[in-house]
Amino acid sequence: MRILVISLAGIGDTLFATPLIHELRANFPDATIDALVMWAGSRDLLAHNPHLNTVHQKNLLTAGRLGTLKYLAALRRQGYDISLNTHPQSRIHYRIAARVIGAPLRLSHEYECFGLPDRLLVNRTVPQDYFRHAVDNNLAFLPLLGAKPLLPVHTPELYLTASDETWAVDFIARNQLAGHKILGLHVGSGGTKNLALRRWPLANYLELIRWLRRAQPNTRIIFFGGPEEQADHEHIRTTLGPDQLHFPATTSLPQAAALLKYCDTFLSVDTALMHLAATMRVRRQIVIETPTWNTPIEPCGNPFTLVKNPAVGGRGLDFYRYDGGPIKGTPAELTACMAAVKVDDVFTAITAG
Repeated sequence: MRILVISLAGIGDTLFATPLIHELRANFPDATIDALVMWAGSRDLLAHNPHLNTVHQKNLLTAGRLGTLKYLAALRRQGYDISLNTHPQSRIHYRIAARVIGAPLRLSHEYECFGLPDRLLVNRTVPQDYFRHAVDNNLAFLPLLGAKPLLPVHTPELYLTASDETWAVDFIARNQLAGHKILGLHVGSGGTKNLALRRWPLANYLELIRWLRRAQPNTRIIFFGGPEEQADHEHIRTTLGPDQLHFPATTSLPQAAALLKYCDTFLSVDTALMHLAATMRVRRQIVIETPTWNTPIEPCGNPFTLVKNPAVGGRGLDFYRYDGGPIKGTPAELTACMAAVKVDDVFTAITAG
């Protein structure tokens, strides 16, 4: 049996697919189980997963139509028996990819935007549920395969290499961080659609850091992120100076994950790094509520504190659904929405523990 797990959406969503991958291996130990992902970061998170045979990665957004068709046609020649489009992949394009790959059994969730064309692209479905975590939405596929949950726990899995662990140990030692409280911080929020608009204002982060420096002089702050956050990190460094602040040049998400294990607290909005922190079981996880906040994407398997956003008020589904569309609202409205979260509330959440 040849099984292909298709996870072309966000990097955090790929982490949500790992409990399903593990269950597929437990149920079908002799199967070939591969994964198809869009982002290099997703590939890195699965690279050393022992339950997969191969990880295929291709940025289909930049490959163009012809390049995409050639790539999917090559996967079609692999002769997969089953493909599973994991949650949440609401856009029809993901199901088109599954149809071109052409496994006889093609599984998907049914979303609000699901119509007749979608039903011609896949042939086994389960309804997606906004009141269940994405991990559980994925596990709902198992009965369609004549399988059942065999594992006692279902939380995202990441397998680090010795070099990742060594890099993090060296970073802590070089920067003399042992003995200090460490706050991990991610100022980003993703770049597809209009997701960048759910960032908490950079000016608020600057004010928060000033308050923390005065209140917790023993705390050290590590800034996580990639090229998308580089300009913001440089602005923070030049505005506040380097005292107590660290900007590691991580080259992969597994490296960042290894470093997250040393954080006492981690602060972010709902991003891939939020899910990475949960997977690494950061002791205190704090999340700023955004218009995209909902049950399927909560940190899985790790306690967290939600700093509530009065402009969202728990109405995330009024702003954002898995219908293929962006966050509802103009740039000005969404910027004002995130500015509604006050520095004092975030500061209180960090210093309360």
